[in-house]
Amino acid sequence: MQAADVRREFAAAVRARQERLGTFVKLRDPAVIEILAAAGLDFVILDGEHAPFGRESIELAMLAARAARLPALVRVPEGSKTWVATALDCGAAGIMVPHVSDVETAERLARLMRFDTGGRGANTATRAAGYGSRDVATHLAAARDETLLICQIEDRAGAASAADIAAVDGVDALFLGPVDLSVSLGAAGPNDPAVQATCAEVLRIAEVQGVAGGLYLGAPQGLAAARAAGVTLPVIGSDHGFLASAARAARAPVG
Repeated sequence: MQAADVRREFAAAVRARQERLGTFVKLRDPAVIEILAAAGLDFVILDGEHAPFGRESIELAMLAARAARLPALVRVPEGSKTWVATALDCGAAGIMVPHVSDVETAERLARLMRFDTGGRGANTATRAAGYGSRDVATHLAAARDETLLICQIEDRAGAASAADIAAVDGVDALFLGPVDLSVSLGAAGPNDPAVQATCAEVLRIAEVQGVAGGLYLGAPQGLAAARAAGVTLPVIGSDHGFLASAARAARAPVG
């Protein structure tokens, strides 16, 4: 299967609200991608917001993901034209954008994802275009089918605008960040009733609008409840967390 086929199949599944389970990647070693692929995860998200990913490290991670046939998204630190183009040209299966709080931002991001709206610069010498192995027309036409736009709902304004954001042509998923959301709501944490109610409403909106509903889970124990709430794009922990948990578990028996 070619890399473009992997991206296309993943995007189609997410848009159809079929469950796909992934994790965040914060370590830049490409071997981490291979290990997570071997563990059976459906996708990974390179965390460009909270980890030191730049153009070179994204390139290397995408090489590993391509070899493992594992869809890799990039959480960009900001929704700028430069970051969106960098992630997509490197071969990302899509981008996740933090703190999308209004419909205007969602519309701008949707334009940046596509060539025909003038937002994304066209170049067939990139990994995404197979280094020139795809003709221009094929590459331009395939952009929409092969890449996802995931908008993070992480504050009060974003939650209030969730229906309008989800209705934007080109938005494929609403992804909840419970920790930031709890800060915005002035709540004690993700388990606060106000946060839980807001998350439930955003997930309901995602289902009604026909886009994927995503949620960050610190541990797999919350997966059953997330599924029941309508989550189709669960993201459990991170490579950092898995490493720390395994180390603590190994240390525990010796006191």
